[in-house]
Order: sequence, then C-alpha cells, then structure tokens
Amino acid sequence: MSQSVARSRTNHETIARNSSLPLEAIETAYDRIEAERDRNCWIYLRPREEALEACRKLVARARTGENLPLLGIPFGVKDNIDVEGMPTTAACPAFSYTPWHSAHSVERLTAAGAICLGKTNLDQFATGLSGARSPYGPCASVADARYIAGGSSSGSAVAVAAGHVAFALGTDTGGSGRIPAGFNNIVGIKPTVGLVSSRGLVPNCPTIDCVSVFCNTVSDGEAILEIIEGFDFEDPYSRLPRAFSFASGAVPSFRFGRIAAADLECFGMPECGELYERACERFTQIGGTAIEVDFAPFRQAGELMFSGPWVAERHSAIASLMDIDSGSLLDVTRTVLGSAAGYSAIDTFGAIHRLHRLRRDAEAIFAGIDALVVPTAPRPFTLEEMDRDPITLNNRLGYYSYFANLLDLCGVAVPNATLPNGMPMGVTLLAPAWHDRALIGLARRFEASAGRAAFELKSGG
Repeated sequence: MSQSVARSRTNHETIARNSSLPLEAIETAYDRIEAERDRNCWIYLRPREEALEACRKLVARARTGENLPLLGIPFGVKDNIDVEGMPTTAACPAFSYTPWHSAHSVERLTAAGAICLGKTNLDQFATGLSGARSPYGPCASVADARYIAGGSSSGSAVAVAAGHVAFALGTDTGGSGRIPAGFNNIVGIKPTVGLVSSRGLVPNCPTIDCVSVFCNTVSDGEAILEIIEGFDFEDPYSRLPRAFSFASGAVPSFRFGRIAAADLECFGMPECGELYERACERFTQIGGTAIEVDFAPFRQAGELMFSGPWVAERHSAIASLMDIDSGSLLDVTRTVLGSAAGYSAIDTFGAIHRLHRLRRDAEAIFAGIDALVVPTAPRPFTLEEMDRDPITLNNRLGYYSYFANLLDLCGVAVPNATLPNGMPMGVTLLAPAWHDRALIGLARRFEASAGRAAFELKSGG
C-alpha cells in the first residue's frame, strides 16, 4: 500500500479537500485483495461499497474541520480482535460470533478516520507461530509461497506486505506480532503489555497478551501506537505506565546487547547467523557499542512458555469460551491445549517463582545496555516442513521471541536482510517495559541505515 500512515497524517487538509484520494486508496486495496485471494490472508472482507460509503462520510466530516488524522487509510484486524458488525472466529468457525462493539484499539483507529476492511487469518485461537494452523488455509510468506508467513498473526502481516492495507492489527503473546514481520520484510511493533488495551481481544494468555501493529515503516508504527495506546479502566490487564521514555534515538551513541556468536542458534541454517552478525555491524555503524550478554536467562524464560504451565492459562482462557473437546478445534490446537493437564498448581507457582528470578537476571543485563538485539526468528521453515512436525518446529520459531512478554519487555521487529533462497530475515530490538519510544527511536535509526549497507547475502560469499 503506497499510502503512508505518517504522510497521510501530515496531509490531512489536502485529503479533506480532494475526496478522491482516500476513495482511490480504498478501491486500490480491494482490487489487490480480489486479485490475490489465494494468499489466504483474509477470513472476512467488508463489502467494498460499504467501505467506500464509510469513507465518503469521513471525508464529509473532515471538510467541516473535524480532526481525522488517519482519514481514509485502510487497515486490517486479526480475527481474534472484535470489530463491530464483523464476525469474530479466532480461526474456529464453530466459535464465530458478531460483536456489538469493537475492541478498544479498533474504536480509537476508526475514530481517527481509518477504514477497517476486514478480519485477517491467524493460527487458530492464536495458538502457534507458523501461520499454518487455520481451517481457512495456511498463509505463506509474500517472498516465497513455499515458506511459512509466521504466526499467529499471519494474515495481518501478509495483508500489509502484499500491499492490501497500509497497516494491520495483530496480537502478541509469544512472538506473534514479530515473527510474521520478520518473514515478510515489514515492521512489527510489540508494545509493553498493558500499554494498549486488550479489551475486545479473544484471550489467549490474558496476563501477557497484547495488541500489536504491522506496518511498512517504523514511523508508521509509532503513529498508530500513539492513537491506540492509553490506560483503559475497563480492561483489568491495562496498566498505568511507571514512566515513559520519549528519547527519539537521536543521541549519538548507545549500547546494545548481542548474542555471542557461539550461542547463536539457527537450527541447521548457519547463514541466518551471518545475517544477524551483519545486523550487529550495522548497529555499530550508527553509533552502537556491542556488548555480549548472557542469553541463558532469556532462553530459560522462553522455555517456560512452551514447556511450562502458561499453556494451562491458554487452556483456561479458551475452555471458558468453548468446549475444546467438541471436535471443532484442529488436531494440533487440541494437542497443544491438552498438554495443560500435565501441570499442577504446584508446578505453576514454581514456574512463577522461577520467572521472577529470571526477571531479576534480565534487569541486571538491561542495566548495562539500552536494547537487546536478537534475530526475530532462528530460521524460516517451509509449509511442508511445518506440516510434518508442527509442534517441534513451532517451538523452534519462538526461540528468540517466547520470553519477551514473560519478562515484561517491549519490542520492535524490523527488516534486516535476505537469505540466498530469497526469504527475508528480520531482527528484533527489545527493552524493559515502558521504553517503547526509546526503542522505536533506535529502530528508526537502524531502518534509516538501510540505504547505506549491502544486505543481501550472496550464495557462497
């Protein structure tokens, strides 16, 4: 989508005067979507004329002087987030319902003039990181249809990367707002848990769920975050910020944590490690000082997500919504949820106590750095590989992402480089809660350096 969120905000008056601009953007979006139905990125699409009529009404309001900073910008919403009048399925047709009210984040976007075009595909009940666990079909990377798009917010990422919409909302519990960005060469903003209201979100792990943003540039992501963030008293998981850091990243020097080369895990694809090394070199070129950190606390916290009792929270949340033994779930979803029975309350409290110790270890590491830089995912997998071994490979995908929400970190996933097979590989910047703005500033600097570096890793070179 050529329409930039940030640019539209600055050209609001021009758009208000020329009603054809936002209408053309909507028409273009629908033309692209209809030409690429085989991408499987949409579960529900709003009727074209309905979206155009909504756009006309917004333009009329803008002409009266009403401030609509996102006037006419089309966006998509992951189908575990409510949009008034559109079915919410969470990729489970038997679960489908049509809400009377939109999620808090969607309400803020539509109030700002954005146009929701529909609901995007996902791993069923957001249980997965592949984008291949949906009865509505798997989502493949826009770079290569043989490879997974990443999940669970696969449809939202693909819709942005394919140019169907300017931005899309996803969710992130263990990496779902970052991994699809990495495999589709776009930006993924994972806010501090509680910064954006989760009211209207179908729960996965309610204590660590968050709404995420997919977009084409870091500036676009920041513009969207400014609109959807804020304390929501009606959401029990919303939090008042302890402190905000509004540093833009303009300071000339910073310290970033990096994984030691010997500790990099790429699961049999060492060329992915080479791209990470290049990313670290770019960070030093823009003023960063690399500091090798002990990755063990982060790895151990991540293990709690896929082999610990947090799956019981997921089981509890979904079981409260529907009968998970009814036969309506995909086999892989039921298998994952079924593992919850192996954890007791004693196991849960033991894991919580261990997590608190790991959080203290992470705090000590972040005391010496401004951000931690990790690969967004260890490596890409094909749809065929994922189909053969969905649980093992899914857990490998989360190696660098599972720990973030458990350790109360915010994150920004940004494009980095391209593998010889054509698949994009991103990196993610992480920092403690409430450092979202400072992290966005560093991500913007990394993004801006793209024109001064050679990214593509040539075969054999």
